[in-house]
Amino acid sequence: MRVVLGVVAAAGLLVGCSPAAGDKAAAPTSTPIPSTVGGTVPVPTVTPSTAKPTDAAQAPDLPEQATAPPPVTAGPVSSENLPAADKLGKGWKSYVDPGGAEEGFLGNQSFTRRRDAHQAAFEALPVGCAGQLPKGALPVPQYALQASYRTGADGPATALLLRFSDAGKASAYYRGYQARMSACGNTADAQLAVRGLWSEETAAAAVRRYAGAESFVEVSVVRGTTVALLAAASGESADPDVGWTRTVVPELQAVIDSP
Repeated sequence: MRVVLGVVAAAGLLVGCSPAAGDKAAAPTSTPIPSTVGGTVPVPTVTPSTAKPTDAAQAPDLPEQATAPPPVTAGPVSSENLPAADKLGKGWKSYVDPGGAEEGFLGNQSFTRRRDAHQAAFEALPVGCAGQLPKGALPVPQYALQASYRTGADGPATALLLRFSDAGKASAYYRGYQARMSACGNTADAQLAVRGLWSEETAAAAVRRYAGAESFVEVSVVRGTTVALLAAASGESADPDVGWTRTVVPELQAVIDSP
């Protein structure tokens, strides 16, 4: 998530997909009529797929395109589905992210912004792990809303809300997410290492450590049709203060799945 979340912020990762070895592409039945660039270089016309995505564990065909500031809500999901900033941690404040070309989105003068649901759900998953991750498909949410914060230590933090069409799909994504986090491993030289802090049936906390970058303390919660991922930068400390990871759980559970 740009998870930071990436929470995810945790954090945000984009991963390209390539055909498996031995796969053969189907031959086209006819030669496409090319368009041109500058009137000289022929470029085959590409028609984006209109098929509805069905697997959040697979990268979207195309990245999110920042053509206008995103809405501050995602369908029925809004800032009302997030606890007040001071409920997330001492000194926490909401943060209006200005966005920009490097961030991949345009600022909307709000601390919340709608995300492409498939892309957000995919980017929240761990990538670059030493361990072998599960291969199963994961449901794609209907809506995704991301919120930006600053912690009491003025570090970046992000909340990502994923709203599914039913509770079964939310639970399936949450279970698959936790399975991948658990399988990631805590190898020091991996691109991403995950160290579990605690885990319950509907909530868990872990530390994500990216090679050569900051670590993030992350809380994940499922409630009804909604999965919430909350991540905060933990600095360089190997043993960050994680007491807040338990106190935020009831605060998140109280609002994330409200209509």
